[in-house]
Amino acid sequence: QVQLVESGGGLVQAGGSLRLSCAASARTCRSGAMGWFRQAPGKEREFAAAISWSGGTTIYADSVKGRCTISRDNGLNTVYLQMNSLKPEDTAVYYCATNRGGAVTRQLSHYDYWGRGTQVTVSS
Repeated sequence: QVQLVESGGGLVQAGGSLRLSCAASARTCRSGAMGWFRQAPGKEREFAAAISWSGGTTIYADSVKGRCTISRDNGLNTVYLQMNSLKPEDTAVYYCATNRGGAVTRQLSHYDYWGRGTQVTVSS
């Protein structure tokens, strides 16, 4: 069964850092690209970052580029999102997802399975 479980969210002051983790079932992580998305209250879910299976290709949304780093450890079946210099506008539920087809893409519709999300709240 495909399963993705996010963790690492919380409440942090502006300028602080958080590292999100996404633990995947072995089958999920082995086959595809992984992405992080976020959804703020009243807004649509949006792309944040994605990484290829090998980790050699990464892409970022302009809103997080330079402040966030996506990485993965296939041995642990885990994907990470290191977030630095957090801003109140980063407040959202953060979701990880897998694209078993392997393409590193910003399109939500390309991702097959999703976790339930972890809340990130940045206070000003």
